[in-house]
Formats: sequence, C-alpha cells, structure tokens
Amino acid sequence: MAGFKATLVPTMRLMVASFWRAAAYCLHPKVVLLSSVPVVLLMVASGVLAHFYWQDALAGLGRWLESSVLLSTAGAWLDAVGMGGVKSMLVSLVLIVLVTPVMVICTLLLVSLVMTPRLVSLVAQRRFPALVRQHGASFLASVAWSVGSSLLALLAMVVSAPMWVVPPLVLVLPPLIWGWLTGRIMAFDALATHATALERRALLLQHRKPLLAMGLVVGLMGAAPSLLWSMGLMTLAMAPLLLPLSIWIYTLIFVFSSLWFVHFCLDALERLRHEPAPKPTPPEPSLPLGNL
Repeated sequence: MAGFKATLVPTMRLMVASFWRAAAYCLHPKVVLLSSVPVVLLMVASGVLAHFYWQDALAGLGRWLESSVLLSTAGAWLDAVGMGGVKSMLVSLVLIVLVTPVMVICTLLLVSLVMTPRLVSLVAQRRFPALVRQHGASFLASVAWSVGSSLLALLAMVVSAPMWVVPPLVLVLPPLIWGWLTGRIMAFDALATHATALERRALLLQHRKPLLAMGLVVGLMGAAPSLLWSMGLMTLAMAPLLLPLSIWIYTLIFVFSSLWFVHFCLDALERLRHEPAPKPTPPEPSLPLGNL
C-alpha cells in the first residue's frame, strides 16, 4: 500500500502541474499564432469540399435513408401531415452528425502533425534545455502511428454507434474513444523527438493509466463543441457560423491537450533518465569441476 501511494502521489502532482503549465502556455504568443494554422486549413478545406460535394452527399444520404423501412415510413408520415420540408432538413442534420467525427479527427491530426513538434521544441527550450534529443521516432513513423490510431478509433466509433441509443452509453463511449485516441497520439508525438524507442515504450507502459486519464479528460472537453449542434433544426440555419466556431474550439482543446502531454511526458522522461541504474545481480559462484 505504501508503495502504491509513493507512486500515485508524484504522478498526480505531475498531472496537475502539467495541466496548469499547459493552460498558461496556451496564452503564449507563439502558441496563439500557431493555433491559427489548423483553423485556417480546415476552414478552407471544409469550404471547398462543401462547395463541390455537399449537394451530392445530401442526395446520396437521402436515397440511403429512404431505403430504410422505418425512415421511409417516418418520411411518408411527415409528407402526409404537410411537413415534407422537415424531411430534407433532417437529412442535412444527419449529414452534419456524420461529418463531425471526421472533422474532429482531422483537427486532431493537424494539431498533432503541424503543431506538436513546434510545441515540443518550445517547452523543451524553456523547461528542459539539457534534455538530450534521441530522435527515437521519425516524422513518417509519427504519421503512421497517428493515421493507424485514427482508423482504429473510427472503426470503434462505427462498431459502437448502435449502442449510443442507450442514454448512459452515449455519454461514456464517445469520450472513451476520443480519450484513448488523444492519449495514444499525443503521448507518442510528445516523446518522438527526445526519447529513444526503448524509453518511449517504457514510459507509455509505466504511465499508461495517467495518460489514459488525461485522454479521458480531453475527450470530455471535446464533447463541448458537440453541444453547439444540439439545437436541432436551428443548427442548419446557423451552420455557416457554427462550423468555423466548432473547428476553432476543437483546435484550442487539442492544442491544450498537446501541451499537457508534452509537459507531462518530457518531465517523466527527465525523471526516468535521472533514476539510478539498477545494480547488476552478482553471478552465482560456480563449483570447480573436480568437486562435482
């Protein structure tokens, strides 16, 4: 029990200290300037895609929904009561709900690949100038790790989507998936430059529970922008305003989470390197052959 407390208390202190440091670094002018890059890129990309493919996506989704017996019956009932226009609005709302997870993952990947290396350099320069960079993972390895993890998260979202109709699960499963994804990507990128592959694996294994807890906190924070789309059909009229606002909020959340993981992981790496090396076990004395 004493050993458990001796491990838990320093880890909790490190998590809390890294949290407040990350919040303070979000106000740094360089961080504020860098955070505008993913926002601009995503807004331009979403505008171009919406201009060329939005109507085709609405038509395809509408045909797919009409092929469902339950939804086609609901659509026929809406036509019968003179609310046929609501059906087309519902198709747009469903498409927005489907696009949102993709937008979140794109935001996370942009922050991870574009901003995190620069945030690592900023934090290391200001807090850990003596921490040697071992370059345990290349940029391509980071991209492969992020894309592979994102595909696994999307698969988990698709598989678990039918269970979201249960009210408690819809509040648990998406934050859990986002938390796992955020912790997996951010921790890897935070250690990619400074840690060796062996050190990175050791830290990810040693701190897997705190990293998952941090990811869950970020996952719950990431649920906040979804509230902007909870106003039902009103969101369709406000979509041109809500979409860039959601992208901006998601970017801020992931920038904060990146800084949180960078502070935590680099501090943990420095402590790992300052730990005394275990004493080698002396070999057992061997008996002379003549005494056998």
